[in-house]
Amino acid sequence: MGPTEDPKTALVSQLFRAIRDISGSPECRGPSKKMYSNLVRRVKLLSPLFEELMDGEDDELGEEEVRGLELLKVTFDSARELLRSVNEGSKLFQALQRDRIGGDFLRVAEQIEEALSQIPCDKLNISEEVKEQIELVHTQFKRAKGRMDSPDVLLDNDLVLAQREKESDPAILKRLSEKLNLRTINDLDIESRAIHDMDISCGGVPGDCFDKMMFLLHKLKGFVAIGSPNYDTMEVEKGSMKHRSPVIPDDFRCPISLELMKDPVIVSTGQTYERSCIQKWLDAGHKTCPKTQQTLLHTALTPNYVLKSLIGLWCESNGVQLPKQQGKCGNKRSGVGGGSDCDRAAINTLINKLANGNPEQQRAAAGELRLLAKRNADNRVCIAEAGAIPLLVDLLSSTDSRTQEHAVTALLNLSINEANKGTIVNAGAIPDIVDVLKKGSMEARENAAATLFSLSVVDENKVAIGAAGAIPALIDLLCNGTPRGKKDAATAIFNLSIYQGNKVRAVRAGIVVPLMRLLKDAGGGMVDEALAILAILASHQEGKVAIGQAEPIPVLLEVVRTGSPRNRENAAAVLWSLCTGDILYLKKALELGAEEPLKELSENGTDRARRKAASVLELLQRVEVEAKVCAQG
Repeated sequence: MGPTEDPKTALVSQLFRAIRDISGSPECRGPSKKMYSNLVRRVKLLSPLFEELMDGEDDELGEEEVRGLELLKVTFDSARELLRSVNEGSKLFQALQRDRIGGDFLRVAEQIEEALSQIPCDKLNISEEVKEQIELVHTQFKRAKGRMDSPDVLLDNDLVLAQREKESDPAILKRLSEKLNLRTINDLDIESRAIHDMDISCGGVPGDCFDKMMFLLHKLKGFVAIGSPNYDTMEVEKGSMKHRSPVIPDDFRCPISLELMKDPVIVSTGQTYERSCIQKWLDAGHKTCPKTQQTLLHTALTPNYVLKSLIGLWCESNGVQLPKQQGKCGNKRSGVGGGSDCDRAAINTLINKLANGNPEQQRAAAGELRLLAKRNADNRVCIAEAGAIPLLVDLLSSTDSRTQEHAVTALLNLSINEANKGTIVNAGAIPDIVDVLKKGSMEARENAAATLFSLSVVDENKVAIGAAGAIPALIDLLCNGTPRGKKDAATAIFNLSIYQGNKVRAVRAGIVVPLMRLLKDAGGGMVDEALAILAILASHQEGKVAIGQAEPIPVLLEVVRTGSPRNRENAAAVLWSLCTGDILYLKKALELGAEEPLKELSENGTDRARRKAASVLELLQRVEVEAKVCAQG
């Protein structure tokens, strides 16, 4: 701190540097990768707060604000130390002590959440947008409290088996080598130094962990030194494995074909299917999930990379031929060969036309990229890596409606890839997509809505999309779009409304009236979506008031009586929100005979429906008792 630097200014500067250090942390390549990345990402999202505080040179910080910021500084120091120890520490120790390391990350997350709760953002001179982002980050840290990462069962089993036998299965050692990123002799030498440094600095590694680590390190060194033996040769030598036909785990089978899945994808209900099987089901005009019979909120198919990886590992360890992959970035329409280099060359040609071609060439190139991005996951990676996304974002402003349609749909297809979501947002796409949603052709508006839904899967994007004015435009599409457009709009609105600030935006934009209209139109095909959105809006006070003004009790009770299990659940949730603390709604429900259908739902509904119905019944019974007491008095 300089001789004339104010202590409060110095504190803000220190916090800004701490965030910068944490944000620049090297990538973690070990078993703690997910916890490490989550902590870095969440802390990085706090940087706008300190950028604005540093810019506001004349702003005074009160004692309360300073106390909260000082507490946050302490927690950032703890976070930096934890990230450093994980990044520089032993990967084998992290694997064997994953619960302990997870506990350390939980404690840091809890400390940051506590510090954020002590900072009165309302008293700070910062923009509303930054306040919303800080609120979102605070919510993320709250969710992280007490939540450990899901156990990696395969890694745990491999660690146990590798320690149990003197001569371990090479397939197990291969998986451990890859999972722990100990693939080369150099990696293992660094790991060896990390283990010895830990033993010296900590005065000994806990329990018998040091012996386990050195035993596994020795095995991995032997495996890496000689390379993995030819699997086919090993099969012949083991004989019994060669002819064995292992039982395929049920989770690896497609619920439609009952065959081992090659390209598993997730539908909107969360169920996983083989891509070709579910695509045939959808192409036949079905709108439901085959396994659960729930109506699909949308027909986007999300690759299940985790399951695909597990299937690959299972095939490898059981001597089963790995499922064949789809062609890498294949461009059969352009007559390009199957090799990846040739495909990249074709994609680069299309991108060159996007950048330098005349309007007709740009339209054609955007259309071709749209189709390629729809075809498979590899194409989506290749197209993004070649730099197409910023060029497609530029074309969102095209005066040619067809070019605009191609561009927004190509971005929709590219956004299926998780990494591409960030690239699309960083290219400044959100305001332009919202503009297409407001002014484009009907097809472009529908696909813009679907793209916003895809991007809103990332929590921080929910704030940006809402702030860009998307919600009124989505409500307009919900009211005036085609059946498909209404579905896309409803799905996007539902996902955006998970964030509190967007609930207010939706209510103030007048969403409740059209939702009630859709709810009353049983033949319109939008009852499921309308109820799902109403249930999430009813949890906010402004949403509750707006829904109550629409006289919802009769139609909600009708759904409780005759609706699908999911709709009965959501109707009960809305009723509970309305009736809690409001005698008028309770009396109205009693007048309309709510007790009988709610009693039936409390006995036969879904778990959540039973809880909500029972809670409303209890409130109704209290009203009846009070009415009797008053009558007797």
